[in-house]
Amino acid sequence: MAEPGPHENLQVLVVDDEREVADAYALRLRGFCAVETAYSGQDALSVIDGSEVDIVLLDRHMPDMSGDEVLAELDDREYYGRVIMVTAVDPDFDVLELPFDEYLCKPVEREELQAVIDQQRRVLAFDTLGEYFSVESKRAVIEAQTSDERRQNHDGYADLVDRSKQLHERATRLLDDENVLEQFHRIGRERSDRSATNR
Repeated sequence: MAEPGPHENLQVLVVDDEREVADAYALRLRGFCAVETAYSGQDALSVIDGSEVDIVLLDRHMPDMSGDEVLAELDDREYYGRVIMVTAVDPDFDVLELPFDEYLCKPVEREELQAVIDQQRRVLAFDTLGEYFSVESKRAVIEAQTSDERRQNHDGYADLVDRSKQLHERATRLLDDENVLEQFHRIGRERSDRSATNR
């Protein structure tokens, strides 16, 4: 059995219409993160719809549905992840309008690919953590000011609790240091204790 990689919980999707290219990049990531391949834009969107993909490695020049069109569709769907263009197309001013997070020109060596993915993992982790802190702060305020009965009958509160759980799970999966979440909860408990004492 293979040893787990440093980011075995990180979900990466490699998208390229040239199977041998997609498979080669997937091979460079094996043992580093969880990796899946898609050989067309439509297949990529199907994978993203069906599972939680953290980072997409996206070729730009593909038939039927180009990488630019995939980007536009991901933007419309409010995809919550990071997109790295890995392409032979040299960038020009047209990239100013494209909602990607990193642009790599082929060929890309294993070390560079893994370093960029790790960088984007950290960015996504802290984005997720920031949103989680915001949601948890709202939840704490509501719980301090309302009764259990009122909260149980409020759909918006139920959605907030569900969102908090999703963000907690994803942040925990992406972070190298899970203690960050515990430190946040410790601060929240100390704040609640001080509020109770001051009443």
